Amino acid sequence: MNALEADVLIVGGGTGGTTAAIQAARRGATTILVSEFSWLGGMLTAAGVAAPDGNELAAFQTGLWGAFLQALQQRQPHGLDHAWVSFFTYEPQIGAAIFADWVQALPNLHWISGQVPLEVLTSGNRIVGVRFADYVVRSKLTIDATELGDVLALADVPYRWGWEWQSQWQEPSAPSGPNNLTQQYSVQAPTWVFVLQDFGSTDKAPAIVLDPAMPPELQSFGLQSFTQTWDGYGTEQFLNYGRLPSDRFMINWPQHGNDYGVKLDRLVESTAARADFLQEAHWHSQRYAQFLQAQLGRRYGLAETTFPRLATGIGGGAFALHPYYRESRRVQGLVTVCEQNILPLPNGHVAELPIDASGRAEPIALGNYANDHHYPGYEFSLTAKSVRWGGRWTGTPFTLPYRCLIPATIDGLLVGEKNISVSHIANGATRLQPVVLGIGQAAGMAAALCVERRCQPRSLPVEDLQMALLHDPVAPAAIVPLFNLPPHHPDWLQWQQYYLTHPDRYPADGLCPAAVPAPTLPLSASVQTFIGVFRQQAFQSYTILLSEPIEWSGHTFCLVTLWHDINQQLQHYRTGDHLQLQGRLNRSGNWIVVEKVSLKQSQQRSSGMDRF
Repeated sequence: MNALEADVLIVGGGTGGTTAAIQAARRGATTILVSEFSWLGGMLTAAGVAAPDGNELAAFQTGLWGAFLQALQQRQPHGLDHAWVSFFTYEPQIGAAIFADWVQALPNLHWISGQVPLEVLTSGNRIVGVRFADYVVRSKLTIDATELGDVLALADVPYRWGWEWQSQWQEPSAPSGPNNLTQQYSVQAPTWVFVLQDFGSTDKAPAIVLDPAMPPELQSFGLQSFTQTWDGYGTEQFLNYGRLPSDRFMINWPQHGNDYGVKLDRLVESTAARADFLQEAHWHSQRYAQFLQAQLGRRYGLAETTFPRLATGIGGGAFALHPYYRESRRVQGLVTVCEQNILPLPNGHVAELPIDASGRAEPIALGNYANDHHYPGYEFSLTAKSVRWGGRWTGTPFTLPYRCLIPATIDGLLVGEKNISVSHIANGATRLQPVVLGIGQAAGMAAALCVERRCQPRSLPVEDLQMALLHDPVAPAAIVPLFNLPPHHPDWLQWQQYYLTHPDRYPADGLCPAAVPAPTLPLSASVQTFIGVFRQQAFQSYTILLSEPIEWSGHTFCLVTLWHDINQQLQHYRTGDHLQLQGRLNRSGNWIVVEKVSLKQSQQRSSGMDRF
């Protein structure tokens, strides 16, 4: 048994754990990161969800999330515009390589893979370390960044699992009590993602064969519902949902697809019960893959070289290393994020900043995804938290308070994954990849600061954490959502700090009133020039009928943007205007992502003005 010591121990190498380790080490703490798998990144890599949701707007691409996108753009051939579910899709192995390179570049960060926590060591009311199969690691601070909050359970830290009724927090979307849905699904259904490959019109993909160990009664499970899988979409739109580079397709399909939610409590009952669930979930995705090949033909088969092979035989090859977990044990923290905290202010486009009892603003991470819940076979109605922006729907920006990372009853511990103190309902928005990257970055920074100050997380002033995140020399992270302040804006830091000290003045529309236009950045390497006739279909819904380039003449595409200044311009153009724009064409989404736009010069001369 190897005995190790560190300032900060991170248990779990998923999305939050990886960024927590990087941030703690960059701050100067001696850090140990222990992961179950040989790939770091969790949802973004090992779980195969290489199509991140949320925080897509330019103003929200900050911190380690923004740095990850920049690294992907540099390393991923043919760019990131491939699918319609996300603006960023990439080969999972490229994402894993980025995280591995970042970790290995830090001499004070020691990464151990192939280990899971077995016992938590305590001293009085404080966690002081964790035992693994081959190591005992003692630390000043521990971060639980496991996929299912396993450290919480091992340490008997109070946590929540499953639904809360409306009477508890008066959440508008919470059920009043048990019903068929809540009894069938205690938490959201995970998905075992896999990757299909187009082998070409003349090639024959290898036949997808079911695991011979699969019980006969499970071989037909779900097959009847699979037949409705692309109803309302069609096969091409279905495949393009998660299109990756090199004619590959991420299959993470919610409609009669590979979500699996049978007896979900097994995930937290015992090691053996969890293993049974994982085997069934893998078989379910295997059946779905075989069904897709039967329907689409032998042009499509499994992309067997996507993930490393596992000795267990469950996962690897074309299948992700573990399921995409949408919900975890959730710590009972000093404060709980509820649905009201992620919904827009009255007549506004952003959620209210979290404020503590003394009137201090306490956000430490931000997100903007819609509230998204997965229960196969059910339509679950949720209070809307979306807004039209940039020619499309996006989610209402919200923030998370520092105290949701701190357990209410024990010291020496922070959480840094989906296991924050959040309600089951609000978890549908806080669980997304960019949000969890931000949670991990904040947890890692908080742990390092606690080591520096020799204090417990509950005693760390939130202002110190906020300033450290904003001033980080490598990946400064936005804390306050402001649509019109991208991170390269010269006044970005000033206004971030201003609203943290004046939360009562935070604008409900999310627009900083004194912001001058942001400096122009160089256009992306993959942009093209397009010319055509603009049409405003409805509020925040735009198309262009192209005349140039010649190969797209006569084709109509939607116009969308991630930039505030372009969003403003598109709102002012009129149907019939001739536009010249630079952008990236995405055939899967049938849209052009606009980075620069103007009236065509001939029209400017005839009208006698250039409105922009």
